[in-house]
Amino acid sequence: MNRDETLALLTRYYAAFNAGDAGGMLACLTDDVAHDINEGATHHGKAAFRDFLAHMDRSYTEHLEDLVLMASDDGGRGAAEFTVHGTYKATDEGLPEANGQTYVLPAGAFFAVKDGLIARVTVYYNLADWTRQVLAGAGAGAAA
Repeated sequence: MNRDETLALLTRYYAAFNAGDAGGMLACLTDDVAHDINEGATHHGKAAFRDFLAHMDRSYTEHLEDLVLMASDDGGRGAAEFTVHGTYKATDEGLPEANGQTYVLPAGAFFAVKDGLIARVTVYYNLADWTRQVLAGAGAGAAA
């Protein structure tokens, strides 16, 4: 792959994310994809990624804006910077109680690309910032 092909792959991946199209996201991944979850463990394989997406869908509704994509000249690495606009709709284990709080959070991701597909996804965001926003909106509901 080259830089342009990797950018096109990442564009498809994030278009699928914003469309709520888990199948479209999974189609962009290798079967043995490594998924480094922010401040968490690394999960391996499409089945684990599918489970992660289902878990996220239960607890959050998110849409990404201000997306900027980057790729190495050889297409083997990529990165994304974006702003997450989300709603916390169901309590996630170990996190504050959900009642429809909204949040806006800068985030980024790094990718390894192999044979035209994403082989590694590493996502970073500031969990303390997210927690502050959710706790501030805890009594306000979705209108926060």
